[in-house]
Formats: sequence, structure tokens, C-alpha cells
Amino acid sequence: MKKRTSLSLLAIAAIGALALSGCSSSNSNTGAKGDELTGLTGTIGAKEFAEQYILANLTSQLLNAHGANTDTNTQVAGSSNVRTALESGDFLGYWEYTGTSWITYNKNTVPVKGAEAQFTATKEADAKSGIAWLDPAPLNNTYAFAIRSDKAKELGVSSLSDVAKLPIAEQTFCIDSEFSTRDDGWPGLKKTYGMDVPESNVALLQLGLTYAAAQKGDDCNFGEVFQTDGRIKALDLTVMKDDKSFFPVYQGAFTLQQTTLDEYPGIADVMALLSPKLTTEVMQILNAKADVDGEDPKAIADDWLTEEGLI
Repeated sequence: MKKRTSLSLLAIAAIGALALSGCSSSNSNTGAKGDELTGLTGTIGAKEFAEQYILANLTSQLLNAHGANTDTNTQVAGSSNVRTALESGDFLGYWEYTGTSWITYNKNTVPVKGAEAQFTATKEADAKSGIAWLDPAPLNNTYAFAIRSDKAKELGVSSLSDVAKLPIAEQTFCIDSEFSTRDDGWPGLKKTYGMDVPESNVALLQLGLTYAAAQKGDDCNFGEVFQTDGRIKALDLTVMKDDKSFFPVYQGAFTLQQTTLDEYPGIADVMALLSPKLTTEVMQILNAKADVDGEDPKAIADDWLTEEGLI
């Protein structure tokens, strides 16, 4: 979801290939499940974090199991550069999030309420640019607040409305600086849930440190997290339900050029075997294997697809 626009994509890819050649992969060993995508070639792209690397490898290996010959490129940094690579034809496709496209690429400032409505609006907006969205996965990589599970039970909280009813002394938060000023971040959250929290109850930390801070409970009870992050499960955190649907939906789906889909409509059928299985909980488990256990995203994808009988 970050931006970097100054370098050409080809330059980035070339630099990445030289410096981090181990991160690019060819997926020629997948088990055959069909030949309906014979003739389909290209590169599956990804943004620069573990979830995207896993999704790219899942997609490439699955398509190849149905006759395609694709590889992956996990070396392009920044959402906008990955999107540009798709538009220019450097990438066959990649996984995008509805909130990112709606706000970042289509320049909307107000999210659409509800996952289905947000997906429909985003799909229609991107269709004007020749970008097709396949049916989405259930996963939602949106903002959230999490608390250590034993403390959640002690306080009796499961939603942000519950949090807003706690004594002020228990309403302590760890957030990063960007979130503290975003309209879809801290100011809007307080307004939506009627939280009257003094500044002394809010600790500003680097994004990523908020997970450990919530687990320790020293600086805050509630830490800003991304909902599909593997550290949520690994640190035994409980995510508070956004019961007033304040945060934008960041539902994931495979995107590609409409011309590619027109030529190979079978891509949608093959991807439909995968996408419904990718819930937020499944992605937390797969992401933990990469971010917590240090496993290779390609191996994670291969193992999971095999376990699910998809390759």
C-alpha cells in the first residue's frame, strides 16, 4: 500500500533480479490438474510484503497446474508501481485490495460501506481502465485494534463499541504516526465510536511495534494492527470487531487486464478454486509461517495448495 514512483519498473525489476534473485521464482513443478490454460504465459506480480509474496506464488502455481506457464516477480516496490506494471503489461496480474484501489488509484476519499458494495464499486471503477477483478477472497486486510486475549476476557470486550464503554484508564492505545492523523484513522475512529480519550492514553510507535506493545500491555491495552497479519495469532491477540464498519474494507482479489481475461476466460474458473478458501484466518496462519517462522513464501504456497488438493 506504499508508493514509490521515481524508478522505472524495468529498472526496479532488473535491480531486484540481480540483488535478490532468490525471491523470484519459476513454478514448473506444480501438479497437473488440467490443461485449460495452455498458452497462458506471464508474470504474477506482488507488493513488497509477505502476504503478497504468498498470494503471488499461490496464484502462479495454481495457474500452472492448469496448463499455464507463469512465474512470479516479488521485486517491485510500492502499490502504484505494481499497478503500473499490470497496466503496462509487464505483469499478467496480481492481488489487489478493494480499499487501496478505491482510495489510491480511483482517488475517492470516502469508503463504501460493506464488503460487497465496496467490491462492486471498485470493480466498476477499474473497468473503465481496462482492469478486471475476479471474484474476491473473504480475507480483509484492513486496519483493526487488537488486545492480548486474556486481557480481552478480563475486560469483557469483543468490539470497538465495547472498548468505548471501558473506564478511561483502560482505554489505552498504541498507534503509528500516519494512523494518528488519517481521516480513516484515529480522528475518525474516535468520532465514530464516541471515544473521549486524553492524549496521554495514546502511545505513538513505529508501525509493527504496536503488535508487541499490545501483547506486553505496558504502553497500551489496544494496538493498531492489520487484520490478516500473522503476528495476531502468534502473539495470541484478539481483534476487536469494527461493529460500526468505520474502517474501509481491504478485501483481496486477483486483478488482471480485461483483454487477458477475454482471451483466457478459464482463469476465472481456476482462481475460483482458490479465492473462497482464503479467509482472514487462513491468511493469518500463512502469513505467520513467513513473518514469524521465516519460511519461504513459495514453499508455504506449495505446501498449502498440496494440502488443499489444488495442485
